[in-house]
Amino acid sequence: MSLACEETCVLERTLRARKDPVLLNDPRVLRNLLELEERYLVSTSYFDCVQRDVQPYMRKIVATWMMQVCEEQRCEDDVFPLSMNYLDRYLSVQPIQRTQLQSLGSACMLIASKVKETLPLTTEKLVVYTDHSVGQDELLKFELLLLTQLKWDVLSVTPIDFVDQILHQLDLEDAVSAVARKHAHTFIHLCCT
Repeated sequence: MSLACEETCVLERTLRARKDPVLLNDPRVLRNLLELEERYLVSTSYFDCVQRDVQPYMRKIVATWMMQVCEEQRCEDDVFPLSMNYLDRYLSVQPIQRTQLQSLGSACMLIASKVKETLPLTTEKLVVYTDHSVGQDELLKFELLLLTQLKWDVLSVTPIDFVDQILHQLDLEDAVSAVARKHAHTFIHLCCT
């Protein structure tokens, strides 16, 4: 008699639309992405001009934490870069205290997951990831504050948006393209931190 569990864990897969070949073959899409990207670029000088209490190493700590949360929750690859875009855009215009940085990071992930995920992160999960140092009410207030500061412009262009466009132009074999996509996403995530 075997004591081993014979049940297999079936992970739910969210069905995704296939890449649209019309969009991948249209050079205007890449041109538009490049033009729109400029609208969302943030100067890193905000540590000198805007932020007084938050330092670059603190941003790196919260960015690493955000990346780990996104990885552990198996978020779509574009949730983390999008949430970092929100974080940098907010920090570039609004000074905050270092004690608010994790609240801001949580709100950024909450909004990015709502934009990109079929099943977004919940406030309850994010509160647990903060070890209850951020309450649900505080998180929801920061979400509204962030949305107001961003003027509800949350469909930012991020480097992830360029990956499929560029890989399609390279006309690689499917297996090579999949590996290149994975490496590109990893590199983008590391650059965001």
